Amino acid sequence: MTLYPRRALLASPTATAQAARAALADAWDWCHIDEADLVIALGGDGYMLQVLHLLLDARRSDVPVFGMNLGTVGFLMNEWRQHDLEERLTNARAVKVTPLLMTATGADGRIHTVPAINEVSLLRETRQTAKLEVSVNDRVVLEELACDGILVATPAGSTAYNLSAHGPILPLGSALIALTPISAFRPRRWRGAILPDKTRIKLRVLDQNKRPVSAVADQREIREVREVDIAIDRARELTLLFDPGHALDDRITMEQFIV
Repeated sequence: MTLYPRRALLASPTATAQAARAALADAWDWCHIDEADLVIALGGDGYMLQVLHLLLDARRSDVPVFGMNLGTVGFLMNEWRQHDLEERLTNARAVKVTPLLMTATGADGRIHTVPAINEVSLLRETRQTAKLEVSVNDRVVLEELACDGILVATPAGSTAYNLSAHGPILPLGSALIALTPISAFRPRRWRGAILPDKTRIKLRVLDQNKRPVSAVADQREIREVREVDIAIDRARELTLLFDPGHALDDRITMEQFIV
């Protein structure tokens, strides 16, 4: 019996990815993503995030995704090859990724609920330093954080923006999330926190008229937020497929030894 009989083929709009899509066009009787029990994604890490968000929006987070890198870094992807795809799918290792759920309240009172696979970031919108109140499980832990911003990262996203902001690398399966400041000014010595992934985080914007802040969940931005609640969304766990020896958890672990 063929593994994953209904497959969708998606590619980023770049010329390289579109050429690869054409090369695979006759390899299978491809179906629409709404009918698929497997998605092949061609592109880079940014495109992979787009595909995963498509599945989340369609409430099809149970559909596994096998990505092939035709972008730059390709941290979430496998190597591009077309000749042995069937064998690779048969031997692929499944890695589970649990997204965050951001609930952002805008200055106008509107509520926006957006998932994030890598991270949720709060960023200052002007030259004025952002001032934020930070609460963990309904307890205020920082009455005022003066900074360029702050982010909450999953283990899958801990090697992305979080690492660039000097946050910790979190192994997959560690049941942890990272709370990392971005260019913190006060308190000067606060470098962030590693928290259990059952933690609920609330970030409240102080002096929002003078110091407006935007909230970004992966690639989706909400401008001029008043407060943001962030928690792990266990109901929408995603599955990525990787070649043996190339799995995401192994790559995250090895990132700790790159100098």
